[in-house]
Amino acid sequence: MVARLYEEAARATEAYERGRRSAAVQRATARRYERRLTAQRRTLAAVRSDLGRVARAQYRGGGGGLSYAARLLFADDPDELLRGHRLARQAERAVARLLERARSAERDLAAGERRARRAWHELEVRTIRLAAVKRGIAARLESAQWQLQGEADRSVAAGKCSGAVRVERPGGPADDRSWVTPVETYELSAGFDSVGEHWTRRHTGQDFAVDIGTPVRSVGAGRVASVSCGGAFGIEVLVRHTGGYFTQYAHLAGVTVDQGERVRAGQWVGQSGTTGNSTGPHLHFEVRLTPQLGSGVDPARWLREHGVRL
Repeated sequence: MVARLYEEAARATEAYERGRRSAAVQRATARRYERRLTAQRRTLAAVRSDLGRVARAQYRGGGGGLSYAARLLFADDPDELLRGHRLARQAERAVARLLERARSAERDLAAGERRARRAWHELEVRTIRLAAVKRGIAARLESAQWQLQGEADRSVAAGKCSGAVRVERPGGPADDRSWVTPVETYELSAGFDSVGEHWTRRHTGQDFAVDIGTPVRSVGAGRVASVSCGGAFGIEVLVRHTGGYFTQYAHLAGVTVDQGERVRAGQWVGQSGTTGNSTGPHLHFEVRLTPQLGSGVDPARWLREHGVRL
């Protein structure tokens, strides 16, 4: 049930990303229409300005056509008569062209305004739909988180793990690098050798503050030494790496591997939770010389020596 909820959330997230990219294209289209509108408004303003100049010139000349007619009637020279006739025709054609340009620019502007309004409206609709999809994803994940934690608490109480749940990882099962951090996005909380009321002597690992259900991954290649439930660490996975070191992933809400399974760097081994002696959702990560508690080394320093900085 929980795995299905996470898969549904993953599919919804993919749909959201497709919608977001489509919305970005739509936004670019709307902005392009707005730029065209600006250019069309400038063109229309220029044409109207030209028409205004012609109208003022005709007014000063005594009414355009009447002025040319008077010149034709009172001309003493036939050449002057013909020149006047040609000038009158040219002026009429110029005015007609300007009027047609003005009408064409007005039509283009009206069509552009319709396109821009439609583009912005479609963008608004897409944005509303995306917000609804995002809310649905959040609701699915919240439901999955608490169902996962509830099942984990029951497993811990019974002292029996429910077994690996295979949750498909988008983009592949492992990382291309040799060593990685145990979670991708996190805030560091209690560090190695910290002291406090929550630990009998000292803190034996590095805590990563993450939400319930956050994918937890093996920091390097190795083999799963154990998967166990119950006790102070709740649900935990222990991985043995080349060189003899072990890494522990504790307070999990679920596991995605089985004992004896080979894992690669970046491969998911579980999902974070708050099982065992835990005051809130987080991953407790340890690096040990042996499988037993008490042989821990500073995880931050060990990872740094392997090219990973926290």
